Order: sequence, then C-alpha cells, then structure tokens
Amino acid sequence: MLWIGEKRTVKTLLRFFRWFGKEKSAGLKYVCSGMWKPYLKVIQKKAANALHILDRFHIMLHINKAIDEVRAQDVKSLKEKGLEPVLKRSRWLLLKRPVNLSDKQEEKLSELPQYNLKSIRSYLLKEDFQRFWEYVSPYWAGQFLDKWTTKTMRSKIEPMKKVAKMLRRHKPLLMNWFRAKGQFSSGIVEGFNNKVKLTVRKSYGFRTFYATEIALFHALGALPVPKTTHEFF
Repeated sequence: MLWIGEKRTVKTLLRFFRWFGKEKSAGLKYVCSGMWKPYLKVIQKKAANALHILDRFHIMLHINKAIDEVRAQDVKSLKEKGLEPVLKRSRWLLLKRPVNLSDKQEEKLSELPQYNLKSIRSYLLKEDFQRFWEYVSPYWAGQFLDKWTTKTMRSKIEPMKKVAKMLRRHKPLLMNWFRAKGQFSSGIVEGFNNKVKLTVRKSYGFRTFYATEIALFHALGALPVPKTTHEFF
C-alpha cells in the first residue's frame, strides 16, 4: 500500500500520480486495473509507457454479477409460475468454481442442467470463458474471445450479453494479460480490500478521513509518518 485517496474520482487518481511523480510514472512497466472509465482515462494519460492490464479478478466479478442477476430473475419466474423452486439456495453453486464445491453441492449442480434455465446456461458460459485465461498466444486468445462473445450475444440472456459487449469494447486491453504472460492480478489487493472494509466498519466513530486513513495503515502494518500532528488526529 503506497497511497490512499478520498473518494473514487478522476481527481483522486490524478492526485496519486502527482504524488507519485512524473519520473516514476513514466518508468512504470505494468499497470493492472479494473474497467472503470476514470481508471482507463487517467492511466492512459499518466502512465502511457506502461502495459495496461485489465484485471482477471474484476472481469470474472462482472460475469458473476451477471449470473447472480439471471439467477434472481429465474427464481422470480419460477415462483410466479408456481413451479418447483429448484434454484433455492443455489447461489454459490453457480458462482464457485467446480473444484471448490462440496460433494453435496456437486450433486445438486449436476441436477440443474435438466431444467434448461437461463441461469444454468449463464453458468455454462462462465465456465467456458475460464478457458480464456489458459491461452498463451494473444492471437488465439483473441480468436477464442471473439467466438465466446458471439455465442453469448446469441444466448438472448441480457445480463450476459451486457458482459459480452463490455469485453468486446475492451478487447485490446484484455489482450495485454497475455502480453504480460498472466503475471499480474489485483487478487492480493482484494485481500487488502477486505481489511479496508473491516477497518471502515470499525472506524464508524472516527470523524475525519485522516483518522480512518491512519487506522487503515495500522491494520495493514504500513503506518506512514504524518506531516503534522494535526494531519491524522
């Protein structure tokens, strides 16, 4: 952890690059981020020499959110039609990787495809997409992505189609994952984020951003030296 900024805005990210400095920013070789537009815009401007990689974690997060939305729609539809609630308590069956399922969960998941629900088709699309990360060549990865997005657009599952459109828009940056040989991901940062959320919950009594900031650095074991005694307290 190098720096913390208040609010999730373009101005905040620009303040980071001003703090980081032009020389160090120009020397960055890799930058890994999500697909939030302000990130893409600022990174392109301030770290133009770096290979910008779209984070695998966030891409799969978008797909999982789409599956969750489709599952909720299916649950509502089954209830309205008075049909068997086969998707009850099935959320994590569809979001987990098969290797992480318990024996009981595997058994239940194996029964769901017979119902031909949109949420099951979305799950199969997600698992098919996992093959994308196994490619070595950016060219062949691109060929796979084109086929996957075409198939997903034809599925007529709106939340999944939205993801497919998003991936198409960001294809050039997606290919940078392979140019960086899959070495960079923000998975470790997400671990920090869990600590951030816990610290924020614990710091509900702190009245300033700086008080929360110092509590966060304490939690991460990276306590900075304040510029003045009034900066944090």
